[in-house]
Amino acid sequence: MKSAIRTVLIVILLLAAAGGGGAWYIWNGMLPVAPAGPAVTFTIEKGMGSGEIADLLEDKGIIRNSLFFKGYLKWTKEGASFKAGTYNASPGETYDQLIARLNQGDVIEEETVVFTIPEGFTAKQIVGKLAAAWGREPAEFQRLIDTGEGLQAMDALGIPQEDKLRHRLEGYLFPETYELVKDSTPQEVVEAMLGQLEKKLDSIPDWQQKLKERGLTLHQLLTVASLVEREVVVDSERALVAGVIYNRLDKGQKLEIDATVQYLLDKQKERLYHKDLEVESPYNTYKNPGLPPGPISSPGLKSIQAALEPEASEYFFYVTKKDGTQGHLFAATYKEHLANIEKSKQTAQ
Repeated sequence: MKSAIRTVLIVILLLAAAGGGGAWYIWNGMLPVAPAGPAVTFTIEKGMGSGEIADLLEDKGIIRNSLFFKGYLKWTKEGASFKAGTYNASPGETYDQLIARLNQGDVIEEETVVFTIPEGFTAKQIVGKLAAAWGREPAEFQRLIDTGEGLQAMDALGIPQEDKLRHRLEGYLFPETYELVKDSTPQEVVEAMLGQLEKKLDSIPDWQQKLKERGLTLHQLLTVASLVEREVVVDSERALVAGVIYNRLDKGQKLEIDATVQYLLDKQKERLYHKDLEVESPYNTYKNPGLPPGPISSPGLKSIQAALEPEASEYFFYVTKKDGTQGHLFAATYKEHLANIEKSKQTAQ
């Protein structure tokens, strides 16, 4: 009722100002378009002003005259809160109905794709997930993940380009459940995953200062985090295992992490043999000192935090318990480590 009274008052003022035929022209121009045909789809882009929106509505045949709609918006002090998106509107809707729809962001619900990337997934596994979710060829995602070509987040994350890397974006595609519009391009999908990593990093207080204090690059941090992710199941042990990795690095001792060898295999093995440990690759930490060239999986937030804030200890070794708990036995010396290996065998179920 108030809306109708307001419209009448505006029209009266316009009539008084214009008089005669001009008044009728204004009145007619403000009337809703005669209902005819199906609803019309239109899209308001981010950054569009109310004037541009009014012109768009006229072009789409939703209103009669954009000039009068602009005047109405100015008079009612509306238009500043219109939300971007794709809308459906039917000819015959009043100004107030259109304004309410645009203020509320009553957009068309777009069909979406939901997919989950588990923690510890490799780039190869992620490619398979994305290809299946979008019904595309794996090569479309593989090329992007291998090269990072054309992705905006590359510079922000400082992702290096090195010949030794198997997949350039390995470790940077944050493991998460995503919901993206169905018509997203492979580039938009990968950008969303890189953007999620940025958000998660920013959720860690002072992460950049902590990284600087450790003397690490983000690439090195994610590499350590990926090792922790693939080696540890029990959350309470993540920071302790990260500490063991740093202890070995500081001492110049080879990491000898099974997960780096498993990363090189086409199929994961329940048990690695001596011949597996002899494979020639910069990722093989049994043959090469220091960290591998880059991450070997996509680490979750807990592993990233563990790599950023490791638990200090005198441990240099750990072995998985065989009692089904998936925990580890830790040791400071190789002699203690050998004893733990025997102890672990004795607890096998």
